[in-house]
Amino acid sequence: MRFETPLVPARLIRRYKRFLADCRLEDGQEVTAHCANPGSMMGLAEPGEKIWLEPNDDPKKKLKYGWRLVDHENGHFTGVDTSVPNRALRTALKAREFPELAAYETIRPEVKYGENSRIDFLLTQPGLPDAYVEVKSVTLSREPGLAEFPDSVTARGTKHLGELAKMAAQGHRAILLYLVQRTDCDRFTLAADIDPTYAASFEVAQASGVERMICGTRISPTGVWADPMRFSI
Repeated sequence: MRFETPLVPARLIRRYKRFLADCRLEDGQEVTAHCANPGSMMGLAEPGEKIWLEPNDDPKKKLKYGWRLVDHENGHFTGVDTSVPNRALRTALKAREFPELAAYETIRPEVKYGENSRIDFLLTQPGLPDAYVEVKSVTLSREPGLAEFPDSVTARGTKHLGELAKMAAQGHRAILLYLVQRTDCDRFTLAADIDPTYAASFEVAQASGVERMICGTRISPTGVWADPMRFSI
């Protein structure tokens, strides 16, 4: 997924009210950017952090910048926009880059299911069980090379686990796909100390037949692409 507008570098001044970030552009101008991330962004929102913003000239948008990346200034990046994973994964699914899902020809996003829920992707193919794919963006890393989810308590994520378990019980494929939006990680685990309820619910869901997939990313200021590399767990 290529960014629609070339990104511009900046330094983070502060993130506040979850969805707002004051930033300083390279010319010294201070701007407020939209932060499309409801999580804690632990370790990613320190003042002075180098970040990348996407400018826009949409008159319908109050903020003229969106925060897209953290630049770790060591050749690695983290994508902080939680809307990016679904766009990147849709491209990868259509290209059949996941061997486990390559047999599915029809890919439908945001399909209603369960109790007032929407599945990120519903994959269908005659002769195969429907595949319900729920996507989670992973940005937390507290140990070198190790990606973790979640970065804060997520009641919504726990609800999704229950919904997926019900789909598995009905004979469908139910898949939780963790997209690691970091280029500096090759291992993954659940952050049970942050949300023990979610971790326990995952164990129950997995025992019920819910599948887990981990997907990496290739990230640069030009875009974010899904990379179905294998993570150790």
